[in-house]
Amino acid sequence: MKYMLLIQTSSADASGSSAGCEVSDWIAYTKAVQDAGIYVSGESLADLVTATTVRVSAEGERTVTDGPFAETREFLGGFYVIDVPDLDAALDWAARCPGALGDGAVVVRPIADFTG
Repeated sequence: MKYMLLIQTSSADASGSSAGCEVSDWIAYTKAVQDAGIYVSGESLADLVTATTVRVSAEGERTVTDGPFAETREFLGGFYVIDVPDLDAALDWAARCPGALGDGAVVVRPIADFTG
């Protein structure tokens, strides 16, 4: 079953790394996921200031604003999609993710399958 690991943090340094981990930690984690044969996809997101938000009103009017401006202290830093047997395995991999350290969190969500 496929799961998305959404990497959330409340702070990041100039290189985009969250507190408590280094770029080498992310490289090692990605390699471990790939070596385990469960890697489907994953990306680190660009700096939060590059975000653009689109909203469409009930009348169909589109509004575009710079930034996410969400009412939250956490922001999405990136994601992995993994293919593992069950939720327990996904939770185990989420706990190993450098993004779960310190003030970070990894949200685990199953990917919906609409094929059948």
